[in-house]
Amino acid sequence: MHPSSVIHLEHIRKSYFIGKNELPVLKGINLDILKNEYVALMGPSGSGKSTLMNMLGCLDSPTSGKYVLSGHDVSQMEDDALARVRNKEIGFVFQQFNLMPRLSALENVAVPLIYAGINKKDREDKARFMLEKVGLGQRYKHRPNELSGGQCQRVAIARALVNDPSLILADEPTGNLDTKTSIEIMDIFGSIHASGNTVVLVTHEEDIAAHARRVVRLRDGLIESDRLNAEILAEAVK
Repeated sequence: MHPSSVIHLEHIRKSYFIGKNELPVLKGINLDILKNEYVALMGPSGSGKSTLMNMLGCLDSPTSGKYVLSGHDVSQMEDDALARVRNKEIGFVFQQFNLMPRLSALENVAVPLIYAGINKKDREDKARFMLEKVGLGQRYKHRPNELSGGQCQRVAIARALVNDPSLILADEPTGNLDTKTSIEIMDIFGSIHASGNTVVLVTHEEDIAAHARRVVRLRDGLIESDRLNAEILAEAVK
């Protein structure tokens, strides 16, 4: 295990059971992602990338193997312990935004701070700061139905950042956005990475993966390739 690893996966396997039949999805994943890396996870449908994303986000546990997240072995943690780790260590950004429709942008961003036990004034100050950071400082009172798709995703990014997590996980973050807005959102992820955050995104789009520094490709539950984007680009221009 590398001393700077935020994510350390050792022989990770995940199977689901349909009756007595075992369906193996992840078949022995070994992976290290270091602090301040920017990694894209790619793979065709059925490759296991969504299952791996759920594993990285502590939304699911491996059937076997070891997962160390920021120094914590989370492989066999109970649900309550996993929930605490998720709130403290991981910021999630989803394709569908997953905002609470009756809450304002400010209130949506502040939700993780409630679970962290932060008082109301400090929650609101931190949430407003994060909204300003993603360019929505003037929209903090608006509810999701009063915001565009791109603005909703900015709120979701601010929410992901508000707890100062060690890892940002983004699952198809531009999947519901037009090309121009997608570029703007990926610019924000670039800024997040430049600020020192570790970013892992799942995407099926090559142009989105090109924003990352490293691309990990899955196929049939195994890592097919793990390469720096600079190496891929250098080969393409030969």
